[in-house]
Amino acid sequence: METLLVDFRSEALTAVVYISHSIIGFALFQNVIYLVQLVLAYVELRRKRPISPDSTLWHMLTSDITQPISLFAPAYNEEANIVESVHSLLALHYPHFEVIVINDGSTDGTLETLIDAFELVPVERSFELSVSHKPVRQIYASSRNRKLVVIDKENGGKSDALNAGINVSRYPLFCAMDADSLLETDALLRVVQPFVDDPSVVAVGGTVRIVNGCTVRAGHITKVALPKKILPLFQTMEYLRAYLMARLAWSYLDALLLISGAFGIFKRQTAISVGGYSHGTVGEDMEILVKIHRKLHEEGTKYRIAFVPEPVCWTEAPETLGVLYRQRTRWQRGSLETFFKHRKMLLNPRYGNVGMLGFLNTLIVDVIGPPIEVAGYFMIPLFWFLDMMTFELLLAYTALTFVFGIFISVGSLILEEMELKRFPAPSDLVVLTLAAVLENFGYRQLNNIWRVAGYWQFLRKVQGWGKMTRTGFKKKS
Repeated sequence: METLLVDFRSEALTAVVYISHSIIGFALFQNVIYLVQLVLAYVELRRKRPISPDSTLWHMLTSDITQPISLFAPAYNEEANIVESVHSLLALHYPHFEVIVINDGSTDGTLETLIDAFELVPVERSFELSVSHKPVRQIYASSRNRKLVVIDKENGGKSDALNAGINVSRYPLFCAMDADSLLETDALLRVVQPFVDDPSVVAVGGTVRIVNGCTVRAGHITKVALPKKILPLFQTMEYLRAYLMARLAWSYLDALLLISGAFGIFKRQTAISVGGYSHGTVGEDMEILVKIHRKLHEEGTKYRIAFVPEPVCWTEAPETLGVLYRQRTRWQRGSLETFFKHRKMLLNPRYGNVGMLGFLNTLIVDVIGPPIEVAGYFMIPLFWFLDMMTFELLLAYTALTFVFGIFISVGSLILEEMELKRFPAPSDLVVLTLAAVLENFGYRQLNNIWRVAGYWQFLRKVQGWGKMTRTGFKKKS
């Protein structure tokens, strides 16, 4: 019996060593990927400096080669922000554009608010059903501004609403965004630049920033400020990493798999050629981009998908744990849905860097990463507590989890200050640096737990977005 116990303990220790080394090795591998992304983002920013806001943008504003754009703002129960958002869109500096708000069967006063604010009247507007969507109940036009069109349709989700916009729109480019977002006045001029420079560009993504804490007047940001609440503040750091580090790096490698649903521009015919936005997914922004990559690679078509680093879109971030939980589990479900739907692209040289690098990163970060990271949070301390692993291994894991996370966050902040300088007050940088440190002690771990919850929802085939409560922009009269 004693021999059996000794053998069992020996095997258990061997298993613990294997598991702990695997978890720590995976954490190291992930952090190396993040470090490489940070370096590539720096290289890309230095290679493509921000567009000068003077003569270059003015030339684009008056140039005939600047293509007309249709802006889509899908709205479901967006009564709190919809008027400010539409004012922001109508005030954009751009030669030719139309604003199409798609009321996706809202149950609040979204449509009535729009009708009252912009004096909407029913109109007849013929369109082809190039992509599928739920029936349109009525199309409205504004008697105050001819650029504004409002589609009232049955509820079908964001992808369905965007498809309705694609069908009703009349311009060669369309901009997909969220109804709770605000664009800076020169946003379209900046983000359309890649289409002007390179005819092979089929889609461009722009940077998204957190509007919480900023002051808004007539649809414009009049004062940039940091959120006063801790959750939006942590999300400000997350968005810095996501856009200044990750998106820039993957754009540099021609392997960008995601253009945020809050702000992206597409060639209309390219979107129609892939069937528009897919139904039955909550990751429609990632899925349509992957469909475009897949189709154009399979056809052998030369194309490019670009990313513009200037912060041009401001969006409201969740301020409560419940709303943030629903958002993050939905994002995780969307990533998994897209990955498994297009899994044949993984490590497939036919799809270039998209399959060999982009999909490999999704496998590591979204598919394998969350369960391994969460397992590490519980298993590594437990192994040490039971005296089944050394203190040195515990220290190594702690360093990878906390120290490296802080380094990457602070590195993204330094990149922002070196190149874009969007936070005017020196005190903002101090606060963000503190947030970059604090978010690694609890918030980051909570997010990974939520991602595992999203994984479980994906396996259970949970559908829908969940309720996303809006607080409204901080307005200045």
